[in-house]
Amino acid sequence: SSKNNFKIITLKITDKTDSYLAKIFTKDGNEYKRLSKSLKKGIWIKIEGQIKYDDYAKDLVLTARNIVEIPSKDIVLKDDAKIKRVELHSHTMMSQMDGVLDVNKYLDTLHKLGYKAVAITDHNGAQSFPEAFGKVNSFNKGIENDEDKFKVLYGTELVMIEDSVDIVIRPVDLPSLDATYCVFDLETTGFNAGGEDTIIEIGAVLIKNGEIIDRFDELINPGHPLNAKITEVTNITNEMLADKDTEENAVKRFIEFFKDYPMVAHNAKFDCSFIEMAYQKYGLGEFTNCVIDTLELSRTLDSGFARHGLSAIVKRYNVEWDESAHHRGDYDAEGTAKVFAKMLEKMYNQNIENIKDFNSLVSKDEIYKYGRSYHVNILVQNKVGLKNLFKLISLANTKYLYKTPRILRSEITKHREGLLIGSGCYESEIFNNAKRLSEEELSNLIAFYDYVEVQPPEVYSHLIELGEFYNNGDIENHLKKIIECTKNTGKIIVATGDVHHLTREDKISREIIVNQKVPGGGRHPLAKSEISSIPSQHFRTTDEMLKDFSFLDEDLREEIVITNTNKIADLCEIVEVIIPTGGHPFAPKIKDSDKIVTEMVYEKAKSIYGDPLPKIIEDRIESELKGILKMGYDVIYLIAQKLVKHSNEDGYLVGSRGSVGSSFVATMMGITEVNPLPVHYVCPNCKYTTFDKEDGTPLSADCTCGYDLPDKKCPNCGEMLSKQGHDMPFATFLGFDADKVPDIDLNFSGENQASAHEYTKVLFGVDNVYRAGTVGTVADKTAYGFVKGYCETKGITNMKSVEIERLAAGCTGVKRTTGQHPGGIVVIPDYMDVYDFTPFQYPADDPNSAWRTTHFEYHSLEDDILKLDILGHDDPTVLRMLQDLSGLDVTKVPLGDPDTMKIFLSPEVLGVTEEDIECKTGTLGVPEFGTRFVVGMLSETKPKTFAELVKISGLSHGTDVWTGNARDLILSGTVEFKDVIGCRDDIMITLSNWGMDPKKAFKIMEFVRKGKASKDPETWSGFAEDMKSAGVPDWYIDTCGKIKYMFPK
Repeated sequence: SSKNNFKIITLKITDKTDSYLAKIFTKDGNEYKRLSKSLKKGIWIKIEGQIKYDDYAKDLVLTARNIVEIPSKDIVLKDDAKIKRVELHSHTMMSQMDGVLDVNKYLDTLHKLGYKAVAITDHNGAQSFPEAFGKVNSFNKGIENDEDKFKVLYGTELVMIEDSVDIVIRPVDLPSLDATYCVFDLETTGFNAGGEDTIIEIGAVLIKNGEIIDRFDELINPGHPLNAKITEVTNITNEMLADKDTEENAVKRFIEFFKDYPMVAHNAKFDCSFIEMAYQKYGLGEFTNCVIDTLELSRTLDSGFARHGLSAIVKRYNVEWDESAHHRGDYDAEGTAKVFAKMLEKMYNQNIENIKDFNSLVSKDEIYKYGRSYHVNILVQNKVGLKNLFKLISLANTKYLYKTPRILRSEITKHREGLLIGSGCYESEIFNNAKRLSEEELSNLIAFYDYVEVQPPEVYSHLIELGEFYNNGDIENHLKKIIECTKNTGKIIVATGDVHHLTREDKISREIIVNQKVPGGGRHPLAKSEISSIPSQHFRTTDEMLKDFSFLDEDLREEIVITNTNKIADLCEIVEVIIPTGGHPFAPKIKDSDKIVTEMVYEKAKSIYGDPLPKIIEDRIESELKGILKMGYDVIYLIAQKLVKHSNEDGYLVGSRGSVGSSFVATMMGITEVNPLPVHYVCPNCKYTTFDKEDGTPLSADCTCGYDLPDKKCPNCGEMLSKQGHDMPFATFLGFDADKVPDIDLNFSGENQASAHEYTKVLFGVDNVYRAGTVGTVADKTAYGFVKGYCETKGITNMKSVEIERLAAGCTGVKRTTGQHPGGIVVIPDYMDVYDFTPFQYPADDPNSAWRTTHFEYHSLEDDILKLDILGHDDPTVLRMLQDLSGLDVTKVPLGDPDTMKIFLSPEVLGVTEEDIECKTGTLGVPEFGTRFVVGMLSETKPKTFAELVKISGLSHGTDVWTGNARDLILSGTVEFKDVIGCRDDIMITLSNWGMDPKKAFKIMEFVRKGKASKDPETWSGFAEDMKSAGVPDWYIDTCGKIKYMFPK
């Protein structure tokens, strides 16, 4: 504070339950430095002071008087188990709006604790695989024995859809409008038909021709008091059941009532499970009636609607309904009957007139939209399995995408080689159906899986609040049934954590995330008003997991927690997610591409420079082609040439970006209009070419851009000579030994970009080209808004801004959506398969998208597959418009035109004054030269040549190149503008001219242009000594040391 000479340090402090701003005021400069150095992010301190409202911060602030660093109070996970368990079910931040687990932190933690493996099973995808793969490689570097290596089991949790929709079970051949139906509804003591729950009310009606012709309604004494929750839902009390008959007798009377009529119920699987169980319990034979499910019927007949509960469909079909009477068997049965009668008429009008045809409402092609859904976990065993997993993820995110990604059971069966199929979480087929099925029926379902999962009872605690279980003991009994049945079936039973956050205290971050709407609509299944607090799904250590299953005997606990999880891990090999290529991607092949490129280049060169070619040009072509052909980059050049030619034929220029202009081969192929040769004259008529002045000195000694040469006529034929050359070394593009992968970035007209993109499908085939995918994650400001929204939902009104910031930090980085690179097209070579590299998907889950994208972000794949940057830009469009309006050929406009150069100094040549346009130059409409910053540079540098314009562009685009660097050198009179470094190419050329070895000059250029001088001072010190030894002036070395990033010429 300059007002009273105080220095202020502002801290954000937290004890992980609340947070405050704290301020330290000091006049002591040394104390300020000491505190600034010692108060590092993440340390724990004991702080004393006064808390009061701060007008500046507009919040309560602690003014600190005394600060002492104390030992950390962070939760430190420990696992002292001799043999540790393996977590087989983990959701990282790449589980869309669900997981808050940072994959790097997670793997670091487990590795330090001594775990040998862990599975990553994000929802519907594998986007954390590349990061996990990189982290594990760092752990295993130098370890030769696979058994000693840390292992990630790569997997995913998918939504599995049944291949059939059971609108009708055991269909019969009866005219739908003439048949008599028994529409029924049961009230029960719970959901577990296969356990201890029983029927407490049967309500039913017989209907024929849309009319109710008979009724059945009986209350049943279950032989024990009702759970309070059941009374709350059904309004059935113990007193009402005290004198009622048994379930056995009531069911026998009900059987006499429904005879062999088709049975109808809403969510018939639930009701029928209790009827079927009664048949078994009381030796009543087999339940064989035809059953029609109005829930499934509604979902297919009225697929445009989101809600299909009984309360929703009675309103949709205008059936009179009293919500307060809902959940009584007789009332629900009558409501269902009235709806069903109207459904029959609707189907009849669609020419579905027989009960046996009801299932035809759903075609095989649309079964994935309506089949029953369950969560399923899939783990990769080997490389074949990884490829199959990529296929399943791709199918789920494209062919079977409906509201959310999903996959048919038959597709899993088809592609299960090299995979292990696990049952998943509380939304799994096994967990859900274990409530209603007998052990024999449950065993039939378990047979599909390689292993079955159970989670700690706490993970299911929200199901008690939702009324699906009475209490914790009820959940434990349910898990015991699953465990016993799995063991009896001969399958592996494992305890998993369904991990979504690292520690228990991180649960708040997930609570905030699941409180948000899911992109594309809908809410997270845990975002229900009945759930007061979501369960903690933190990573559990071996001991913690054993304690969570203390309701089992010790041997069984160890078997499911330790033995079996390690058994699953041992079934999975160490898999390479990203193919190691050494930075040289698998490029597509075009027949005879090397010959085509060579012939194209020489043919064009000879048409401009004559035959034989001048030696300097012959040598340049030979040198470039040697490196290009040796590394197999000729295909990349040829692809770029075809794309540019296609756009040119459509009437649009294509601008080259980046360093491709350094390649003379690219110039001769028409990829770029930039000529990288040294400055020279060439005659368009007789091909006379010269790189030297009349006295034999190089033209480039005084001029670095051909456009700035004085006009001159050909000494042989008198034709006006063409002025060419920008003096750019090829090494800038492909490296000194042609060891850099060519990155050909091209600017296409925005009007023609889509056409250029589509043309890649023509070149390579629709299944070989994909847009480069991106992942959109929760940003800081968005997370801040999430926390505020969470506070509103929970009625929290006094949370301080700094606490909101802390909580928001736990939400940043979570996947929200996917997208696509604006111009990046990834090419899969035809001798390989997309699944060798990545799954694919639609951007933002939009099935109407014109393109599919790579599932992995491109940066994960850049060493493996080729990306074409087909970017959209306004300039080619503007040039096309100007050409159409003026009638001038844009390619023949002289770039060194004196009047054109004047607009960079003043607007007068345009016929206006500075006052008229409020600008000192005439460049307001010139791309890159109309900004306030660049106009200021123009005013200070007063460029008169094209080379100086190029230099200004380089200086204005780089980081720490102009301000505080080149500008200071010019203003101080140290050097002239023409001598400062403008582009990275300047460094290599200038150092070479000073006598440095070109290869060393190239290394220094690469080091400097990436800003490494400030990041790696030791290496820079060595380079600086080399430069001094070569006679490079100190100012030049200093300016190189300040550069953070520099663009190519």
